[in-house]
Amino acid sequence: MEWITIFQVDAFTDEPFRGNPAGVCFLETERGEDWMQAVAREMNLSETAFLVPQDDGYRLRWFTPAAEVDLCGHATLASAHALRETGRASEDAELHFHTLSGLLTARRTGKTIELNFPSEPPSACSLPAGMAEALGVDPIWTGANRIDFLVEIKDAEELSRIQPDFRALKALTSRGVMVTCRSDREGFDFLSRFFAPAVGVDEDPVTGSAHCCLGPYWKEKTGRNIFTAFQASSRGGTVRVRVLDDRVILGGMAVTVLKGEVLCPKK
Repeated sequence: MEWITIFQVDAFTDEPFRGNPAGVCFLETERGEDWMQAVAREMNLSETAFLVPQDDGYRLRWFTPAAEVDLCGHATLASAHALRETGRASEDAELHFHTLSGLLTARRTGKTIELNFPSEPPSACSLPAGMAEALGVDPIWTGANRIDFLVEIKDAEELSRIQPDFRALKALTSRGVMVTCRSDREGFDFLSRFFAPAVGVDEDPVTGSAHCCLGPYWKEKTGRNIFTAFQASSRGGTVRVRVLDDRVILGGMAVTVLKGEVLCPKK
């Protein structure tokens, strides 16, 4: 057996113990999926990222405590932060991540790390029977993209009151559901919450990948393409969003809060 260094990084925040915590594990060679899933379950965070050097960058995979996922923003932000903080990448380098969602990049702009992600706009559709009831909301618009459902509700008060029936919601989703509304907070354009019990995350504190859908949705509603968004979970976090033609730029900060070692079988 050997020991491999692992970090816990709070993403989309500049304050420790806020934002969304992610595990970040740097590997020299590929490791088995069962081991990565076991580590993610042990970390018990919404996602743990695993990076292996590849070509001009890294192969990047994300695991929740229950499953591997196709796209994750906060653990990518956490990975870019940890790469620079540990000296594995220079401050001005553009980082390349090879993922199940294609090539993703990250670069530093001032104090912010900007992620270049695919746009995932929603299309209007009805929710599965019972989903609105499981959320306890009165939707004013509903839709979905290839990953998640999207629900717009009338205001921040309704958003704050949501207490989902997670057992019912788990049976109705493949990954998760975003709930959004216009912001009542100064300095923010829209608010959201994100629920994903189907992949082992009842409520995700700050969901970068959700903003690949939320950004295009609010662009269509407002005619704007630059937003400052707040995900109104108990931890809370800020995501800066810039919508391009088929890409979305997600900006945020991150803070390392824990460093340790995890046991791994030798190759």
